[in-house]
Amino acid sequence: MKQRPIIKLELTTTDKAIELLGWISIMAIWLLTIISYTNLPDIIPTHYNAEGDADGFGGKRMILIEPFIATVIFFGMTILNKFPHTYNYLTEITTENALKHYTDATRLIRYLKINIVIVFGLILLQTIRHANGQADGLGVWFTPMTIALLFIPIAYYLIKSSQSKQ
Repeated sequence: MKQRPIIKLELTTTDKAIELLGWISIMAIWLLTIISYTNLPDIIPTHYNAEGDADGFGGKRMILIEPFIATVIFFGMTILNKFPHTYNYLTEITTENALKHYTDATRLIRYLKINIVIVFGLILLQTIRHANGQADGLGVWFTPMTIALLFIPIAYYLIKSSQSKQ
């Protein structure tokens, strides 16, 4: 494999706004967890099936899993976004096209990481609501919404990338 160019990408205003929204979302799910923790019953839902029904239960400390996993994924993807030259691309990366492909790929990662935080935040919110008797599981909308949040940006990126042979 040929050595790809290493470029320091400048973030656009939109990219900065998405990053900021991601950091605010991470802080929000931790704040929601901390505020809600003392009011939770001792046993809460810990797992949901594909229909959104709770099918696993555990101690209330398990509520810390959602924000923890979301934070680990968010930080991991933030670090990954600093190395776009290591990604897999549909086309050969050259000095001429590297900036465009790196920008598109890092933007995809940025959208995905905020969408992942949103998904974990919604799981957290519904878990708290279910534990407090305000909801019955995640709801039938959750699985299709999650699939859309994750796969629409990927499909858009793949289509855009495959149309750009240069």
